[in-house]
Amino acid sequence: MEFQPKWIAWEITRRCNLKCVHCRSSSELEAAGHPDFSFDQAKAIIDAIASYARPVLVLSGGEPLLRADVFEIAKYGTAQGFRMCLATNGTLVNDAICEQIKAAEIKMVSLSLDGARAETHDNFRNQQGAFDGTMNAIRLFKKHSIPFLINSSFTVRNRLEIPEIYRLVKSLGATAWYMFMIVPTGRGQEIMEELIPESVYDEILEWHYQVEKQENELLMRPTCAPHYYRIVRQKAKEEGEKLARRNLQFSTGGSKGCLAGQLICLIDVDGEVLPCSYFAKSAGNITKTPFKTIWEESELFLQLRDFKGYKDNCGKCEYVGVCGGCRARAYAMTGDYLAQEPFCSYIPRQFTPKEQ
Repeated sequence: MEFQPKWIAWEITRRCNLKCVHCRSSSELEAAGHPDFSFDQAKAIIDAIASYARPVLVLSGGEPLLRADVFEIAKYGTAQGFRMCLATNGTLVNDAICEQIKAAEIKMVSLSLDGARAETHDNFRNQQGAFDGTMNAIRLFKKHSIPFLINSSFTVRNRLEIPEIYRLVKSLGATAWYMFMIVPTGRGQEIMEELIPESVYDEILEWHYQVEKQENELLMRPTCAPHYYRIVRQKAKEEGEKLARRNLQFSTGGSKGCLAGQLICLIDVDGEVLPCSYFAKSAGNITKTPFKTIWEESELFLQLRDFKGYKDNCGKCEYVGVCGGCRARAYAMTGDYLAQEPFCSYIPRQFTPKEQ
């Protein structure tokens, strides 16, 4: 089967102790209308996925550490053969939490770092002290020998710090650094004017390409920027290089751009199965429909896997198979998830003036 679930983000709570400017789910400390499910329901969801596949399962939120049973969920997943991971903002991490992470056999923890200094990160997270909390979590993870990766989300307010953040992440001993180009969902819709403009998108991705080419220790990947995989191929061709590079080695199996509904998905706190964390459209509810049925038969997922159905430049593009355009960004900005990537400036070879 070409399209197998390799990686699932699971929103085990929508509650959060921060109020970040770009939060995809607009999480609050009290998530009215979106209550946490029970531990028994959590086990049922894990069993439903396990009956079909064993993808990487990332316990996410909100802030998953706000759930008292988060480590019981992780232990159950580990016992069922899943590679369990945890996505946290880091502010609630202490020695006891680290000991429980290890006891639950959580394989990787992801943290967010959106600035090279406290002023920038705290502004992004709408919470003074958030940067110090993240740095303390990293100190504790290193103390307890817990592997961690760092996600950094970018808008125009922090894009000039990208090189500094890269150097900081590298110095901190992270396993990987994922550079997120924000998709305007949730609270992200309120900062639409801050999105990285199309005119500098490729410039940032080309910077990433040049840095990654020299990087021998830190695993790097731009996220929600599928046209990077076009740039990788264009640059490799220009420079006469082969593509056998580490940037294609990830737990998602992702050697291409948009993986939404193809190799990855999100299960939200209400049980809705979404193509990815930023794609606000459900393919079905796992509490009502078997996961296998949703994954293999939902109209939404089948459309996302049919590249011939993509529209305009994406549909004409010779790189559609390795890029595909960000389907979540197309949906968020145009209302049509098959529309062309809104922030890609590349003109496909098949394009002719008559088609304007």
